[in-house]
Amino acid sequence: MQHKDKIVLQKILEVIDETAEISINISEEEFLKNNLLKMAMTMAILRIGELVKNLDFEFRTENPQVKWKAIAGFRDVIAHKYEAVDMEEVYKTITKEFPELKMQIEEILSAEE
Repeated sequence: MQHKDKIVLQKILEVIDETAEISINISEEEFLKNNLLKMAMTMAILRIGELVKNLDFEFRTENPQVKWKAIAGFRDVIAHKYEAVDMEEVYKTITKEFPELKMQIEEILSAEE
């Protein structure tokens, strides 16, 4: 793994941790009523998607257990079609998929040490 990829992965972990801190104990109903929280969480997804795009293609190919293309694709939807974004999908991403992504990235980083 290139040093640049390691830094990008660490930044992704930071964003995931920030979102977990903000959204802890927030129900889906509360999330859907809170525009500020929805904006913050969509921004987090956008940031992670942009970071994924900065990973080397070779690195992403060597780690197919992570859905890199889907992550980058969701970022594109948020960036270009924000008004059409399904906020229930955003909530699911933050609460279900981010913890899984965190675990996958931590495993990749551990394997490199």
